[in-house]
Amino acid sequence: MKKFWKVLRTILVVILCVVVLAALAFVALTLFEYKPDDVETVTPPDGTRTVKVGDTLTIMSYNIGYAGLGEEEDFFMDGGTKSRPDSKEIVEKNLNGLIGEFKAAGADIYLLQEVDTGSKRSYRIDETVRISEALGLPFDFAYNFHSVFTPIPFPDMMGRVMSGLATYTSLSVTSAERIQLPCPFSWPVRAFNLKRCLLVNRIPLEGSDKELVIINLHLEAYDDGEGKIAQTKMLYEVLKAEAAKGNYVIVGGDFNQTFPGASRFEPIEDGLWAPGTLSNDLPEGYSFVFDPSAPTCRSLDTALIGNPDPQYYIIDGFIVSGNISVESLEVIMTGFDNSDHQPLKLIITLN
Repeated sequence: MKKFWKVLRTILVVILCVVVLAALAFVALTLFEYKPDDVETVTPPDGTRTVKVGDTLTIMSYNIGYAGLGEEEDFFMDGGTKSRPDSKEIVEKNLNGLIGEFKAAGADIYLLQEVDTGSKRSYRIDETVRISEALGLPFDFAYNFHSVFTPIPFPDMMGRVMSGLATYTSLSVTSAERIQLPCPFSWPVRAFNLKRCLLVNRIPLEGSDKELVIINLHLEAYDDGEGKIAQTKMLYEVLKAEAAKGNYVIVGGDFNQTFPGASRFEPIEDGLWAPGTLSNDLPEGYSFVFDPSAPTCRSLDTALIGNPDPQYYIIDGFIVSGNISVESLEVIMTGFDNSDHQPLKLIITLN
């Protein structure tokens, strides 16, 4: 009996220690939770190129998956098991491949999502600086994910995640803002979850009192749907305000929702992540720009290598105001080698 009680006491002490450590961890997460203001000023890119009405511009939008979601990877939130690549070399390989894709596009503006600045999952590489140096372009940045410690999945927890939206351009940007979107999660999940936002850049138009407004975004993914709806509604309110000013507006990024009419890639298996559909209640004068024939994202329930029939989605695209002519939109077929997304290349003219 003495031996039994000794073992029991040891087990109870271990359980108590685990409970206390877990409680302390959640207290720490709460104390260090990222709580941005509704609107924050961002230092804009220090480009010098001017733009005027009549100009034609090329814009690339690309969710780069922090250079950690290439063809070798699955992801635990999509039904896979992993939280990061097996080595830093894989991230470096993906990042170099992505930079090659950026250079080939030759865009005037790059709207990038899931760009890490110092995360465990991407081996602490500051991807914003690496991309800037490779392209020779200035950029601005807004956190979408700022967590000192992310305690999932167990036991290979994601740990520190510093990631967000980055806009690269040589154009002259006069001001930039981070606009906080509604967060659908409550405590304690909210403490280490994403705080999604809009990154808004304003570019003056030479000889005009109007602006070219560029909005970079990455909307909610793993909520019950209400978060995406609330964030989309807020986006549309921002677009209404810009339309009232007569500004030229381009929204680009990962909407984590498919577009009305883009129904080619339906779920092929029950239980896989499925996007909602964007509300068709766009403000007057705006339109969706997407390619209904080409996938922009793949499911991460398994690695792409060895998967003959992956699940695809169309969740990346643009919204443009009516004073902009769309010359072309191309989904660049990368084969999802370096990211779980494929980039889009949009060419527009300011009417």
